[in-house]
Amino acid sequence: MKQLFTKEAIQEIAKVIGCDKITFHTDHYRLKIINSEEKRELVLEVFPETSLGNSRGTLIVVYTGNSHIQLHNCTGFVISEELCEVTMIAETEGRLSGLVVERGASCSLYAGIDRELISSDFTQLGVEVMLSGVALSLAEEILTNRKPDED
Repeated sequence: MKQLFTKEAIQEIAKVIGCDKITFHTDHYRLKIINSEEKRELVLEVFPETSLGNSRGTLIVVYTGNSHIQLHNCTGFVISEELCEVTMIAETEGRLSGLVVERGASCSLYAGIDRELISSDFTQLGVEVMLSGVALSLAEEILTNRKPDED
């Protein structure tokens, strides 16, 4: 399996989301984002390859003051310098889950989204559904070369 999260990729992610210090532990990277103005902190841990039960894959973990979020089997990511965020995607059987981590020490999780939604006409969707489609549409560029059921 080709490793998605190389040292160079982690450094690029850290730069875009405003993390000054990257800590490497035995099996994962740890990035801490501090937003002093809004009194928020977020820790992003990236396990490039780890045991996920009976299989191995990439694990993304986010800790905040009031949440613990995990994205198993991350299959790709997109860094947006313009939006100061990174979108990490897990794709399984035509469904997408995405975790967006932002410079301001905030994050959003979208889970079990129909893959076709990100290519939809967003004006035909309700606002509550449109948001997930728009947020994950950034990842369309990394999905177009793969079939929906391809792992």
